[in-house]
Amino acid sequence: MESLFYFRTMPQNNTALLEFLFRFVNDNRKELFMQNIKNRTNYITVVLEDIFQPQNASAVIRTCDCFGVQDLHIIENKNKYRINPDVALGANQWVNIFKYYKERNNSIKCIHTLKEKGYRIVATSPHKNANTLSRFNLEAGKCALFFGTEKKGLSDNVLSNADEFVTIPMFGFTESFNISVSAAIIMHQLSKMLRESTVSWQLTEEEQTEQLIVWAKKTLKKPHLLIKQFSETQL
Repeated sequence: MESLFYFRTMPQNNTALLEFLFRFVNDNRKELFMQNIKNRTNYITVVLEDIFQPQNASAVIRTCDCFGVQDLHIIENKNKYRINPDVALGANQWVNIFKYYKERNNSIKCIHTLKEKGYRIVATSPHKNANTLSRFNLEAGKCALFFGTEKKGLSDNVLSNADEFVTIPMFGFTESFNISVSAAIIMHQLSKMLRESTVSWQLTEEEQTEQLIVWAKKTLKKPHLLIKQFSETQL
């Protein structure tokens, strides 16, 4: 697994580091960060398996950002994940993207990683035992929503290791939605349900601080030099 953000150079005192970095962030951007961080969640996370169309992949990133879903997991077994900047509109800066591509079976690696973090593996599929969105039990615990390609859907590895299945009710002749549409419908419904529930869905204070540091680093020029400067003042 590879994350596109990391904290290798980050000192222990994250609160002090955030205060230091925020000195170099303009007030409007800081205000926007503080507004958005309160609405971010990792209670729901999204997983894309072998999505090969850049416009669909990029649309899902944008949807995650719009609904406050902070983490997106990308499985690359056969297809490399590419971002279309005209579709993503910069959303990839604000969503944490984790890639799985180094293993022989990256789907299994992703599943194991998420289960170790306490996530239920939820396959989006017209499975005979699938719950509809309105009946999905969010209060049962954190969930990782897996989406596959339009043509093949999710792999047997995901389907056989899924804890639950969820489906979108459809009433037409076509058997499935476009992947980006499916993700948008499901995230909209579950995000609404989550915010109306009694679940503690927001990031913890520590997670919020870490995420604000990530956002600040992406805003600033040469943030590694600023972090080095801060670290030297802590000696």
